[in-house]
Amino acid sequence: MRPDTLTLRGCDIDALTRSETVGQVMGAVQAQQDCWVVTVNVDILRRLVLDQSFVTLTRPATLRVADGMPLVWASKLAGEPLPERVCGSDLVEPLADAAARSGVPVLFLGGEPGAADEAAALLARRYPGLNVTTHCPPFGFEQDAAASQAVENVIRESDARLVFVGLGCPKQEKLIAKLMPSFPGRAWLGVGFSFSFIAGRASRAPRWLQVIGLEWLHRLATEPARLWRRYLVDDIPFTLGLLLWAVRRRFSGCN
Repeated sequence: MRPDTLTLRGCDIDALTRSETVGQVMGAVQAQQDCWVVTVNVDILRRLVLDQSFVTLTRPATLRVADGMPLVWASKLAGEPLPERVCGSDLVEPLADAAARSGVPVLFLGGEPGAADEAAALLARRYPGLNVTTHCPPFGFEQDAAASQAVENVIRESDARLVFVGLGCPKQEKLIAKLMPSFPGRAWLGVGFSFSFIAGRASRAPRWLQVIGLEWLHRLATEPARLWRRYLVDDIPFTLGLLLWAVRRRFSGCN
């Protein structure tokens, strides 16, 4: 059943909890239906608002869930509250658990060298019966025909029905959009840095920081050189604009 949606800055976000998202994904896998979950954080929402090419790229997505407390806040200010934040990193483990219990083959694709292997080994111990394959393509693989073909070969040989792609945005979205038509009946999730989090190579923010929407501050403190521009120049001004938009929508009904 198609979930209810809320429109934020012209972008539809599905009003799902984490457990409901897991149910939707596993339902699609069991029915051998295409499923692509985009976990929309502030950075991805900004791209959806400002970059028409990214809108076109992600149009085939099946579900768009709110991976960011500012989206939840904006929905509440707008008078149509989303049920909760659904973070991509928080979906990997419950989906791995469900896959292990259902006999669904899984693929961890991408991540830092070795991170997917470590994450897969940890989850295989935690969830007996988990059938998980890993593949970490080399940097720049998308420009290399042989390396790109190797990715397709891994998907085909593993027969993975649930594919987690940890390449960061927009590289992971571009790869999913390219591969989906050739591999029908699978579920795809772009999960960014999740393999490193699961493997313990990187720490997530304390839960209380996540709840109050300051996980980005922890990420910035741990990777300032890579993330300062994204958070300070791009995302914070966009977030303030999003919250102002939500207030105007609440009182004027504008979209």
